Amino acid sequence: MHYTFSEIIWLILIYSFLGWFVETIVGTIRKKKFVNRGFSSGPFCFIYGTAAVIMIIALEDLERRPVFLFLGCMAIATMIEWFAGKILERLNQQKWWDYSRKRWNFDGYICLQYSLLWGALGVLAVRYGDSDFTALFHLIPQPFGDLLIGGAVIGIVVDMSVSSAAALHIGKPAKAAVRWNRSVAVVTRRFTHFIVNHVERRMERAYPLIQEARKDIEKEGHFAEGCCFYKIVWLFVIGSFMGDIVETIFCRITAGVWISRSSLVWGPFSIVWGLAIAAATILLHKDRDKPDRYLFFVGTFWGGAYEYLCSVFSELFFGRVFWDYTGIPFNLGGRINLLYCFFWGIAAVVWIKVLYPCVSGWIEKIPRITGHILTWCLIVFMSVNMLVSAAALVRYNHRTAGERSDHVIDQLLDTYFDDARMERIYPNAKTKEEVGTPKEIPVSR
Repeated sequence: MHYTFSEIIWLILIYSFLGWFVETIVGTIRKKKFVNRGFSSGPFCFIYGTAAVIMIIALEDLERRPVFLFLGCMAIATMIEWFAGKILERLNQQKWWDYSRKRWNFDGYICLQYSLLWGALGVLAVRYGDSDFTALFHLIPQPFGDLLIGGAVIGIVVDMSVSSAAALHIGKPAKAAVRWNRSVAVVTRRFTHFIVNHVERRMERAYPLIQEARKDIEKEGHFAEGCCFYKIVWLFVIGSFMGDIVETIFCRITAGVWISRSSLVWGPFSIVWGLAIAAATILLHKDRDKPDRYLFFVGTFWGGAYEYLCSVFSELFFGRVFWDYTGIPFNLGGRINLLYCFFWGIAAVVWIKVLYPCVSGWIEKIPRITGHILTWCLIVFMSVNMLVSAAALVRYNHRTAGERSDHVIDQLLDTYFDDARMERIYPNAKTKEEVGTPKEIPVSR
């Protein structure tokens, strides 16, 4: 089933509200007073809505395979909960929730009993909830529905922006708050300060584990010191390049041919690997002193879930299957297989333990001014590259389906990114109908 943008936003709102309702009820009962749970200030826990929609879209293929559907829901929900916990910890250096006292917990952010619960709830959402809630949305007259969704998007953006500002503000020294307040206009300063402080106090009441930040992520001194924004951008670009090179060499060794592995129309860049390197660094760089088996387990589990989601969403948005593991044993829908999940685990260990310290040191040797300029040049180049690549892939899929267009942009894409060029860049990309031939190697990411 294909969902429109409005339907996706509607489902996010519904499941976010249900998640907030359950969390608030449980928190209120435990504390014997009303507790407004969630990162958002409104009656929404967007982690629930996001997880539910990802499950509904990503696991549609497994609807008739209940065991794999349950495991998939459990994996996605657990991954999102762990990822969200790590990101929030990076904001102010403290845990927002802690399952360390529960049995079978992992890293204090996830535990077996909640993972099993998320799996069961996910099965209900995928098999029953999406159709019923989507039908409910279509009962709303279209003009009112469009107005509702438009207002919801604006509200979500504003709410999350204020909540993020409050999260970053929590526990900061008073001098920092004063400097921040002085940077805004006089008229808006007091109002902004009031809103941020209000949300901050709400977060502290809802999550007692939030404490004062003891240090900022980005330090003063060398360029991109610590796990800061500039370093993550460089790691994304470097990871994309390294991933493309590694996959190209791998195909040469295993298949005996040189074949393009790029995700983008300009340059040897594999976005799947770039995002994986950036995410792994954000989440695991402080765990580099932990045993190798810990990093291997995290890399194997999260890497497999990540690759599955990338496969689903690339097929959903671009209409193409970029890799197919149906010819490899222990595969799941041709999207992932056990052997390559182990490769993700090995890659996590090698990256965090060996490569990251070296690459991080090289990045920090770049002069500050030069580094800032180059970083923004890379951001502009990669953003344009990804935008053009996405447009070219969508148009390529439409041409394959026999769709003609007189739109000027489509004509430019037809001229500069014709079928011959797209086949050179994405030689193994197939439509869903073309998939089925067993493969010995993954196709291009």
